[in-house]
Amino acid sequence: MAELSRRDILISGTTLGALGALGMASPAQADSLSDGWTWPASGSVAGSGSGADPRWVWDDVADPLLASLFDRGLIPEVNRLLYDWNRNDQPLPAGLPEDLRAFIEQARQLPSWVHPATLDAGARFHVLKGNYIVVLTIVGAGMLATAIPKEARAVYYSAGGADLKDRVAKTNILAYAVRPQNAWAAGGTAVVEAVKTRLVHAAVRHLLKSSPHWSGPIPISQEDMLVTWHTLATYSMRGMREWKVRISSAEAAGYLHSLQVMGHMLGIRDEFLPATWDSSYAQSDIVLPRNMGPTSEGVELNAILRGMLAEMTSPGSIDKPLVNAFSRYLTGNQVADWNGIPRQPLSDPLVKAAWPLLVQFREGLIGLPLVPATAWLLDEMIKKWTTYYLTKGAQTKIVIPTGNRPS
Repeated sequence: MAELSRRDILISGTTLGALGALGMASPAQADSLSDGWTWPASGSVAGSGSGADPRWVWDDVADPLLASLFDRGLIPEVNRLLYDWNRNDQPLPAGLPEDLRAFIEQARQLPSWVHPATLDAGARFHVLKGNYIVVLTIVGAGMLATAIPKEARAVYYSAGGADLKDRVAKTNILAYAVRPQNAWAAGGTAVVEAVKTRLVHAAVRHLLKSSPHWSGPIPISQEDMLVTWHTLATYSMRGMREWKVRISSAEAAGYLHSLQVMGHMLGIRDEFLPATWDSSYAQSDIVLPRNMGPTSEGVELNAILRGMLAEMTSPGSIDKPLVNAFSRYLTGNQVADWNGIPRQPLSDPLVKAAWPLLVQFREGLIGLPLVPATAWLLDEMIKKWTTYYLTKGAQTKIVIPTGNRPS
């Protein structure tokens, strides 16, 4: 399935219509299918590449496997057997289909380029700057996701779209799993959760093709995964840099390495994974603009997300204007408008002024008297979100979906 023709891939005869650019104020521009892949593979962790365009590459190992498991009616039994497979060093349960067992045994191996000391530095950074990472990779990236048409529609029309709270919890399992020092080692869980997520992605590709609501290319291509990767990795590093968060060169390298490993384990080809932050920024500036824009599905999902955040902060949603303002601050006006986030004349300027000062205070750059009262409301809000998401990440299980969103 890796290199199908475009004619085969276009399920309903439509073309890729990727819109927008992160933070742009001008109207989104449609992406042309004739545009080639211009990012150089010399900037990847592989150092070279096949020349393939990631828009037309999926997962040529997991995809046929999952299609076969569906055809044999084995998904419920596979879910039952894998439910208590949790640790990286845990043997696979008896009774798995042999082709699935062989796939998982191969997929659970870390790449040869892993550097344990750099990975350890990444784990320490996750702990040290955890609040910022949660804000950017869970809250901010969640808001960006609903302004990515293919991602928003894939979520909406798949099984997870019917229960967004559960879907968000499952999405954030990896955010929880990569935090411990042994995340990718024996006793950790990141390998298991990444492999399970790779299986889920293949299942969604298989299932959405049969949805009457889905049109266009098969979802979750290599480029789609790169777009999501950048809403986590590049977006979060740019955010922390903009906020003047103290980050040493070793911490930056460790954080990137942990995200590179995660991308590889999720099935992104090494030839597409950036090797440095500079190459990451360059690739992000290619893939995000052409894959962002508004959809009715994204607007609906975003409203649900903001309602969830407000409810976590204050039952009864009395803090919804603050949530709206913070969401707009994290993504910028263009994305916020695409997402249908209401403007808050009072809260918008307060949040824009308060949050950077709170971060600078936490980083020891300014004194307490310079921090406005609004900052402490935001601080309390973030603490509640962090506690909720990391707790849910520890409690939730990833399972392979057996169908699309119920009609």
